[in-house]
Amino acid sequence: EGTRLAILLPHLTNRLSIALHLDRREARLEAQVLTARALGVDRAWLIAHDQDALSSKQVSAIESLIARRAAGEPVAYILGEREFFGLNFAVSPAVLIPRPDTELLVEAALERLPEHTPCRILDLGTGSGAIAIALARQRPRADVIAVDSSANALAIAEINAHQLGANNVRFVLGDWYAATSVKNFDIIVSNPPYIATTDPHIDAGDLRFEPHQALASGDDGLRDIRLIIS
Repeated sequence: EGTRLAILLPHLTNRLSIALHLDRREARLEAQVLTARALGVDRAWLIAHDQDALSSKQVSAIESLIARRAAGEPVAYILGEREFFGLNFAVSPAVLIPRPDTELLVEAALERLPEHTPCRILDLGTGSGAIAIALARQRPRADVIAVDSSANALAIAEINAHQLGANNVRFVLGDWYAATSVKNFDIIVSNPPYIATTDPHIDAGDLRFEPHQALASGDDGLRDIRLIIS
């Protein structure tokens, strides 16, 4: 008889908890999410089928994803997606993983943007396009320009705009303001790099896998912020 989920999941939870110093609850959630992906099912299915016997091929597929996570690779990169502002974004190691706290930036921008009249928005350092697309979806009459210096990041952002139906976003390759000929905007948003290049956190945990140029900004972490403000 094959391994049952009810037996396998606690082992996987324990492995992730120890490897990544996670509390049991978080480790269990990650184990469930990765197991569900490996099996091509949702988490509810796991609960309903916890006594099902898994084939060796299924166990191997699960183990492969768990090993990647245990080595520190972020769940979002393993799954190739991350939810942000109620939308599902494709992500890859070419882009920073959207963080829940960045939703505050979207909310703050929406408070300052007219709901039913045309406006112009600039997103500097768009990455996956999360901020620009979330705003474009909430303000369909807005003209949104999203800039990034990484062609690989913009390729992901364009996929996201297409998949999420954000037709009012234009993506521009270049360095901050230099990339756009338009100089007047109703609002400018940005989540720029803000970690000092020498900060030890940049080479620890999940951050090891994320694009360095999207995280580090000079000796004190403020180089890009100063440039944007000036």
